[in-house]
Amino acid sequence: MIQIEQKTYITQDGNTVIVLAPTGRLDITTAWQFRLKLQECISKLSRHVVVNLSQVNFIDSSGLTSLVAGMRDADKLKGSFRICNVHTEAKLVFEVTMMDTVFEIFETEEEALEGVPRSIAS
Repeated sequence: MIQIEQKTYITQDGNTVIVLAPTGRLDITTAWQFRLKLQECISKLSRHVVVNLSQVNFIDSSGLTSLVAGMRDADKLKGSFRICNVHTEAKLVFEVTMMDTVFEIFETEEEALEGVPRSIAS
C-alpha cells in the first residue's frame, strides 16, 4: 500500500491544481495504485497535476510508467503535469532513462505551482 498525500491549490487565475505526494517506493507493487490515483484526480478534480517526489526514495520502470500515463492523461485534456522535489536516488533513474527530458521537472513545489498558469495562457 502506498501513502499519497493530496493537496489542492487554486492559482491566481482560478485554475485548480492537485498536488500528489506519494511516500516510499514507486515500484511494481505500488505503481498501479498511484496510477489509479492520478487517473482519478485528472478525470474528476483537475487536469493540472504536480507530483511531489520528495518522499519517494526509489522508483522503477513501473513507477515511471505510471508517471508517463498521468502525463498523457493530463495532455489529452490540455492540462499540465509537473514533477518536483525529485529525491537524489530517484533523479538518477530519470537521467538514465532520459525521462528528465520528457517531464517538466522543478526543484520545488512552489516553482512547479508557479509555472502552471503560464502554460495555460500560452
